Amino acid sequence: MGQAYRVQMQGIQKAFAGIKALRGVDFFLLPGEIHALVGENGAGKSTLMKVLSGAYAMDAGEVRIDGKPALLGTPRRGKELGVGIVYQEFELADDLTIAENILIDRLGRHGIVHWKALFAKAQAVIHGLGFDIDVRSLVRDISVAYKQVVEIAKALSADAKILILDEPTAVLTPTETHKLFETMRALKAQGVSIVYISHRMEEIFSVCDRVTIMRDGEVTGSGPLASFTPDSVVELMIGRKLSTMYPPRNARPGAELLRVEGLSGRAFSDIGFTLHKGEVLGIFGLVGSGRTEIVRAIFGADARKGGKVWLSGRETHIRSPHQGMRQGLALIPENRKEQGLVLDQSISRNMSLCNIRRVSQPRGILRRRKERALAEELIARLSVKAGNPINPVKTLSGGNQQKVVIAKWLAASFQVLIMDEPTRGVDVGAKVEIYQIMNQLAAQGVGILMISSELNEIIGMCDAVMVVDKGRKMGALSKEELSEKSIMKLVVGGKQ
Repeated sequence: MGQAYRVQMQGIQKAFAGIKALRGVDFFLLPGEIHALVGENGAGKSTLMKVLSGAYAMDAGEVRIDGKPALLGTPRRGKELGVGIVYQEFELADDLTIAENILIDRLGRHGIVHWKALFAKAQAVIHGLGFDIDVRSLVRDISVAYKQVVEIAKALSADAKILILDEPTAVLTPTETHKLFETMRALKAQGVSIVYISHRMEEIFSVCDRVTIMRDGEVTGSGPLASFTPDSVVELMIGRKLSTMYPPRNARPGAELLRVEGLSGRAFSDIGFTLHKGEVLGIFGLVGSGRTEIVRAIFGADARKGGKVWLSGRETHIRSPHQGMRQGLALIPENRKEQGLVLDQSISRNMSLCNIRRVSQPRGILRRRKERALAEELIARLSVKAGNPINPVKTLSGGNQQKVVIAKWLAASFQVLIMDEPTRGVDVGAKVEIYQIMNQLAAQGVGILMISSELNEIIGMCDAVMVVDKGRKMGALSKEELSEKSIMKLVVGGKQ
């Protein structure tokens, strides 16, 4: 058998309300390896890891840790067996210190907290990860990247020998991602086994040793990464050949649709650009560059301090999202859970949010059959994996939630679609589907503003790109000028 396994999961089955999420899955993890776990949204990756962490009880199968049967079933039991999990959405208390968050379940005995020892222990864990962060700081005052570090420290402080990272780089800058990878390699050298869940092929192939690929609750491939290529991994994920990641768009941009001059707001100043019918204009900048604030001000979600905006040649004075919608603007926000969805409401209700008139009687009475029919139409159009439209939208995977955010606009009327990180946390197959929708809308004359942190996505999908940094426009590039080098040169303040 060779080297003994750190984790053996065999024949794992799990169903929710009769829907099988795991269909006899086998998963094996070696000591001191970084193991990629990949698959489309809804493939069963997170469910499998929640079984391993103890968050879910399996219906059938066996789990062994270091060769011994592991009786899981609760998160506490998972921690006792050395399993730590860092979810895509952080589970931190903003009003507590970093130290309190790291040692949240070990703050003291009999209600007495020894603060000096607490801070010293937490600081040692942070330093062990290679970071110099004051553990007396409140979590609300630190960056997203440092929150990621705190989550990892929280898991390791409980002597985790198995660390599960679910989409850890989704909100990190390239520099922060590089630092995270250094931390992961250091933990690997210490013998920690890491399960790395991600949709980003370039990251998987740069940091992982082996891979397990899932589709529809089953394993479709597993082995050393050297035995795979990015294309072969994607094909096993989606069950078909990947013809092209970025589908070609034949239509050429038309007349001017949106013009912005001298726009200023809370985090930016003197922004100007022009968007044409049928054009996809990218806005690229690192986290904190002001890119999101720019589009929110155009849409009316944030106040603007100065500047002018024209739509189809007419100056507009948009001061609220309602006015933005009435003027023909649509916004897919960066944070779907807080700004794009009502998580406790049904899938069908979320899809009708921008289309209430379409599914209501003249006097405003909601017609539920019409609302459900609209939802079923959009679910089919976007291939949303949803058991029933009446289920709460929070029951969907992250990628399918993103499809719902997009779907609610597709039945509405708009001229300009603003897409802020439209494929964040979305699997490769769903990304291609979103790109195809963008191309269809562009062919219909819709102008699209797309913010993305992925340079390959910006280069592959955009007709032109505006680069911003620290709230300022650093320059613009045409389709012919687009490259990673030319974009990053503008980010750092260089000249063309």
